[in-house]
Amino acid sequence: MARTDRLVTLITLLRDGALHRAQDLAPLLDVSVRTVYRDMDRLISAGVPVEGTPGTGYRMVDRIALPPLHLSPAELDVLHLGIAIVSEAADPDLSAAAQTLARKIDMALPAESVAEAEAWKTALTPLANAARGLSHMANLRDAIAGRQKLHLTCRDVAGALEHCTIRPLRLASWGRVWLLTAWCESRGEFRDFRLDLIEAATPLPELFADEPGKRLSDRA
Repeated sequence: MARTDRLVTLITLLRDGALHRAQDLAPLLDVSVRTVYRDMDRLISAGVPVEGTPGTGYRMVDRIALPPLHLSPAELDVLHLGIAIVSEAADPDLSAAAQTLARKIDMALPAESVAEAEAWKTALTPLANAARGLSHMANLRDAIAGRQKLHLTCRDVAGALEHCTIRPLRLASWGRVWLLTAWCESRGEFRDFRLDLIEAATPLPELFADEPGKRLSDRA
C-alpha cells in the first residue's frame, strides 16, 4: 500500500474516536509498528487532529478542520501578529494554543530558499517578547513606503544599546519573529533588525533614492 493511501486509511480507522494501539494497526496496514509511529507523526505534523504517544495508543480528537486557504502576504502578516500577541498572554492555555497554531502554520507554509542566511540565524534566537515592537510597525511601514530614513534605537541580543541611521527596505516575518531589513548608513552594510529589540524608530526629514549596492535587490 502506498504511503498516501496508508495515511488515508489511518484517518478512516481513527475517525471512530476510539484509542488505537500501533501494535493493532500495524497488521491491518501490513507494516511495522515503527512505520505506524512514523505515519502518526506525519499526520500530527500535517495538522490532523490526532493525539497519542508510542506505547499508549492514538485517537482522533474533536477539532475544527479548515479547508485550504489562500492568504495574501498581508493577511499572513496579520495572522502572525495576532499569534504573537496571544502567545504572550497571561492565560497559559491561550499562550499554549497560540504556539501550537504557529507551528501548524509554519508547517503548512511552502518551503522557500532564503538567501539571507544571517536573517535566519537572527530569527532562530529566542524571543524575549514576541509582541514587542508592534508599536513601531506603522512607522516602519510608512517609512518603507515613503522611502524615508529612520533613526533607530535598538538593543542587540546581549542587551547593549545602539543608535544608527538606516534606510528601511522590507518587513518580513519568519514564524513569530519579525525582521526589518535595512541599509545601515552607520555601518555601511545591509542589516536585519528584530522588531522586538527596537526601542525607538524616529522618522528623519531626509528621503532616500535607490542607489546601486544599497537596494534590496543588491542584498547578496
